[in-house]
Amino acid sequence: MRYAVVLVSGGMDSAVTLAIARERGFTCYALSVDYGQRHSSELQAAQRVALALGAKAHKTVHVDLRSIGGSALTDDIAVPDDGGSGIPVTYVPARNTIMLSVALGWAEVLGAQDIFCGVNAVDYSGYPDCRPAFVDAFEKLANLATKAGVEGARLRVHAPLMNLGKADIVREGQRLGIDFAATVSCYQADADGRACGHCDACRLRADGFRVAGVADPTRYR
Repeated sequence: MRYAVVLVSGGMDSAVTLAIARERGFTCYALSVDYGQRHSSELQAAQRVALALGAKAHKTVHVDLRSIGGSALTDDIAVPDDGGSGIPVTYVPARNTIMLSVALGWAEVLGAQDIFCGVNAVDYSGYPDCRPAFVDAFEKLANLATKAGVEGARLRVHAPLMNLGKADIVREGQRLGIDFAATVSCYQADADGRACGHCDACRLRADGFRVAGVADPTRYR
């Protein structure tokens, strides 16, 4: 039996990633991180997704990134209605590095050699920790910095959506039977998980459904 730790945020990308890992024959352990983000509805969505897609277990780890701030998602900074140029203020400093590090720790405990994350570098907000070079570098670190890696286990970090546009991700999710209505992508969703329809995450998601020719099941407020 092959084990994998899969980062599950509650959004559409991580839901598709979990389904892909399961399709590849892994017994999946879903991991979510409560890092002090603006709302908890995405964490509630992560629970729904992990249950619906048959994760062996689902764990939520608390890491207080709000204490250092520096992002519109963890500080008193407004979420912009347009993406603008450069790296946007919704970038959370070191977030994916921290999340993958927690996943790496759990993988060692479980004896899992595979970690899956839903990062994407096609239709995305330009975050530096969503690029192929970052994933490759973290995999190298994982094999250098762990007991498992030093003792000969080959640790792998999978990013199966890396080169897919949002429309392709929608189509892949349809093929895998994902209920996208259960997911939450909005940076400032309300307590019921309803999306704002204006932020970068909402626009990318809506464009994906539009280009794929699939009805958008997102609940908007």
